[in-house]
Parts: sequence; structure tokens; C-alpha cells
Amino acid sequence: MTKVLYILSLIMAVAACPTQSAERPKVVVQIVVSSMRAEDLLRYSENFGQRGFRRLMEGGTYFPEGHYDCLHTSTPASLATLTTGANPSIHGIIASRWIDYVTNKVVSLTEDRATMGLECDAGVGNCSPRNLVAPTLGESLQQSSPKSRVATVALDPTSAVVAGGYTRDVFWMDAPRGNWVTSSFYAETLPAWLRKYNLSREILGYIPFTWELKYPKDHYVNSRVTAIDINKPEQLRRKRRKQEQTSGTEVSGPAIPSGIERMLYTPSGNSLTLAFAQRVLTMMDLGKDSAPDLLTVCLDAPRRIAEYYGPESMEVEDMYYRLDDDLAQFLDYLYAQIAPEDAVVVLTSDHGTSPSYDAGVFVRDRFNAAQFQVIINSFLSAQHGPGEWVIDYEDNNLYLNHTLIYNKGLDLAAIQNEAATFAMQFRGVSHALSSTAMRSSYFGSGYGEKMQNSFYPRRSGDVVINLMPGCIEELPNVRSKSGSMYGYDTTVPLLFYGGGVPARKVGRAVEMTSVAPTLAYLLNIPEPAASEGSVLEELRK
Repeated sequence: MTKVLYILSLIMAVAACPTQSAERPKVVVQIVVSSMRAEDLLRYSENFGQRGFRRLMEGGTYFPEGHYDCLHTSTPASLATLTTGANPSIHGIIASRWIDYVTNKVVSLTEDRATMGLECDAGVGNCSPRNLVAPTLGESLQQSSPKSRVATVALDPTSAVVAGGYTRDVFWMDAPRGNWVTSSFYAETLPAWLRKYNLSREILGYIPFTWELKYPKDHYVNSRVTAIDINKPEQLRRKRRKQEQTSGTEVSGPAIPSGIERMLYTPSGNSLTLAFAQRVLTMMDLGKDSAPDLLTVCLDAPRRIAEYYGPESMEVEDMYYRLDDDLAQFLDYLYAQIAPEDAVVVLTSDHGTSPSYDAGVFVRDRFNAAQFQVIINSFLSAQHGPGEWVIDYEDNNLYLNHTLIYNKGLDLAAIQNEAATFAMQFRGVSHALSSTAMRSSYFGSGYGEKMQNSFYPRRSGDVVINLMPGCIEELPNVRSKSGSMYGYDTTVPLLFYGGGVPARKVGRAVEMTSVAPTLAYLLNIPEPAASEGSVLEELRK
């Protein structure tokens, strides 16, 4: 009798505790705001409404300090970390391009001549994930639950492909034509609903002719304004430039594309992307059945705005206020379609961004990559004879000519170490490590650990450098840039909302490699195969 009562009580206890699979959300929406620093949400919070960023900050689990523990914090590398749960040393994405040591030719991360963009001009949209190494969260979801749908939306094709991986519904913007597209790798033709959407030309409603401040000027935290009216008709911009020449002051902004592409450098880029994400949500019936779905939305416009105008600008601040409105509208739409307990939203960033090189009292030195290559090549030529010793430089990676080194009978490791030692004398360089050093040594902390976490032997350079704090590469029309190991690049906000996620603010710092395994846990699926992060304890049920 006692045994029977025990069994009955056990059955009742199990029935009273729903299984994780019963509690898992019907859809997860991951929103990545490019170049958002950890401090931005708090810095501008007074002018946010209650339905956008504040809804997530106050109603969900808010981690103010998410950390990328690596050197390469460019968009491709960080998006891969978010979606695979691994650092670049594991997932293999160290830049948008690198050098093949066998052929000495450039390899593009996403460009693929074996594919073609659907309904694009020739050569546009030829993208695929064939150079991706580690599987993404979306791939894990589709393998575990074949009926699940996975969709990815981004303005930039590289963002879309890296975040989407080897899933089917990956869409990006063909800016010259103003169409949402994909490539032949993902589909034979565009979906009928997408062709209809493109033909409707709804995109034209997002083309701004003026960019005016959302609030009165005294509401803004930032005071620097460069060209808030960059989208005025050309004749007005010419008039403004003439006024500058007369007054002797420079108030015009950097050169940006004209036509439809111009919206990608304004808040309209965010509005356009989130509006299209709503369409994807509806047309693909995400969250409408028992199989969990995943929608990833990459907002690339904030990165372009931050690079062009700098994080200290009113342009960046105004962009956040308008994004707050767009986000509120998107969340209202999402939770009108799907019950709050069935939809989890995670909002974060791929990286922060540096201070503007010209924002202080004195203009900061910038790193001249072209000059760096020439000087290193001259140094090696003086040491070992004339030749093309340096092949290329890309995102902190210096590539040497292995063929020339071997033909001269020289030791590769010795040449790498020579180049790394000499690189330290170059203005703006803080650290330099050779490929040999990172292969043969273990750096358990400090700058060495971060550089090693970004080192992928098949793709990383012979010499990897780290620039000094605040120093960025000298590029046309770029005031601020990501891609360093410093806090302004590596520290980002991380928020989880909905699906029963409790409202709390967590003070501890967390690793961004934890995002993918945590979402896999909430979805009750295996975490991505290469994941090295751990599930966030605050999100365990």
C-alpha cells in the first residue's frame, strides 16, 4: 500500500511540473543592434518610451555587461560568436576576407561565384555560407526539429549569411534596386510573397528626404552634430557646402551614396528592416504551431551611422530614439500575433564602437594600413633581399608571402617573429604576436588570451596586431570603428524578454558565447556543435 501511494504521489508530482518541452517558446526573435555600446541604453533612457527598449529593460532579464572575450570584434566575427556560441578561434570567422596561403589570393567570407543573386544585377548577391566552419543555432534547431522554421533578415548580405548559416530563409537588401533578395544557394526562386512585396515598392515610403531631430535640441545628451540634413535634395546640400566655404567652417557630413542606398545611413534603415521582419513573421507563420521557430534580425544601419558620425554625435542619439519607436511597433506586432508566454525576444549587439578620432580636444592618430604594409615590406627587403614579402593586411592580420620565404630557403617562424618585433615600432601598434607564437604558446589572460581567442590558424595572418586604445584604422569617411579588444568594443547589452523570463537586472558580467547555448536550452534542443559557452544560470527554468 505504501509503495502504491508513493507511485501515485510521484505521478502527481510529475504531472504538476510541466516538462521543459511543454514550456519552450513557440518562437525566438533575436535582434542584433550593430555597434550598440553597453552604456547606450542607460545613456539615452530618459527619452525612451515605455514600449521599446524600456519594455525589455524593465520587463525582462537585463545583463548590462555582456563581453566578447576576443580581439576580433568586427561584425562578421561577433555575429558568428552570437550564433555559434564559440570564439573566432573555434568558429573560424576572423574577418570578411583573408589570404589563402597556397595561392596568395584573397578569399571572401561570403562571396561565392558558384551561386547567383536571385533577381539581382549580374555579380550582385552571389553569396553563400560555404566558408562558414561552425554550425549555428538555427542549424541545430532545424536538425533537432525538422518542422521548425528559421529565418534571417539583414541589410548587409554578410550579416545575413553569417547569422543564417546553412538554413533556408536568409534575406538581405539589394540596395541599388531596393529589393529584398536571397541567392541561388538558398532557393531556386524568390518566394511568391517576397516578389509581390518587392513589386509593391513599399520601400519607397522609407526613403527620407530630410533627417530632422525627433525632439527639441535641448533634449539631447550629445551636442556634436555634423550633417543631420544629409538626406536633403542635392541642391540644398550644395547650398550648405557653399555656406561652409563662405563661413570657413566645416559642418557637412561625409560622403554617402545617393538614391535608395542613402537610407542605409539613416534611421530609415532600421525602420525598413523591422518592417520587413514583420512581413517575414506573418508570411512564414512563425510561432503558429508546436514546432519552435527562430527569427534573427540584424540591424546594420546603426553601424554605418556610428562609423560616419561617431558615437558622440546627435545623429547616433537621434537614431536610437527613432529605433526605440520602431522597436515598440515591432514588439506590439509580435505580441499581438503570438501570446507573450510563447515568444522570447533577445536583444543585443555584435560590438560597440571606438571614440571618434576627432572628437577630443586633439585629433587622435590613426593607423595607416597601406603605409604599414610598405614599411614592413621594406624592412624585410633590407634584411633578406628585394621582393614582395607582404601580401596583404586585413583587420589586424598581416599576411606574408610564404612562397617567397620558402623559395629563399628561409625559416617561416623566424621571418614571422622578425615582422612582429618590427611591427611594434610602428606608431599606433600596441601589441603584435606572430602566428608561430600563438600556435606554440598558451596565453591564459590579458591581451594574449584575447588575441589567441581570435586566432584561427588556417585564416589568421602571420602577424596579428592590436592597436592602442582609441586608435583606429585610417579609412575614408570613417570617424569611429569596431574591431579591438577594448571595453568600448567588447562590452554590449544583453536582454531576454517574454516566454516567462523574469524581470530582473543582473549585475555580473557574462560571456557572449553564452547566448547560443542559453537559447538552445530555452528551445530544448542541443546547443550548436562548436559551442564553448555555458547556459546563463538566470535563465534556467
